Amino acid sequence: MSEHILLERDGPVLTLRMSRVEKKNALTLDMYISLTEWLRDAGRDNAVRVIILAGDGGMFTSGNDLRDFAATPPLSPDSPVLQFLRAISTYPKPILAAVNGVAVGIGTTMLLHCDLVVADPATRFSLPFINLGLVPEAASSLILPRMVGHRRASELLMLGDMFDAPAAERYGIINRISEPGQAEVVAMAWARALSAKAPIALRKTKALLKSESSTVATRMQEEATEFASQLVSAEFLEAVNAFMEKRAARFD
Repeated sequence: MSEHILLERDGPVLTLRMSRVEKKNALTLDMYISLTEWLRDAGRDNAVRVIILAGDGGMFTSGNDLRDFAATPPLSPDSPVLQFLRAISTYPKPILAAVNGVAVGIGTTMLLHCDLVVADPATRFSLPFINLGLVPEAASSLILPRMVGHRRASELLMLGDMFDAPAAERYGIINRISEPGQAEVVAMAWARALSAKAPIALRKTKALLKSESSTVATRMQEEATEFASQLVSAEFLEAVNAFMEKRAARFD
């Protein structure tokens, strides 16, 4: 495991912190390998209910370490970069991100696969692939047009200019701008709220939100199937009993 990925456990919440401060948390292959392994481990651990991605030293990440990236480019489907992207895009539990400083390249595209994102007001974002003679990654050429429309996505991916936190909020790349220095506080509050909810229902809700079904009828049937399953679940029974007994539900 890379020494530049720090783990911080707070009950059911696991924070994965990118910590390579002297390089603005630029990501190396070893860091990608560690992030992927920790995501896989946490996915199998029922005690972990929520993941938070964060950066050390007042920075989220400046993207790929270009020297490391150029020396071992992700030419294979099994490359550490692509394994990480597959892991984060298919992760079954909620993933939150607390963003500050800079979020460059994959530092922004990974946010497209998070469920909730909060950013410090001074955060700067960038998708500079075209400026490096590259094309978009992490399915950003599919997700961004859906989020912001073709013209705005073209601006972000073809010009490659930096944009600020208010713009990221308008585009839907982040959910909220925190007070200065409070992004992780907000993310932790969200994480604790999510970790208190029914974990199976939460995972099923995330799966439905990420479903690629293309018609209303298909999605309605998918929802109905999962709804029926939850109606006979221990989670629903506990929620009903808690309501009747006027207490907080306990989903152990």
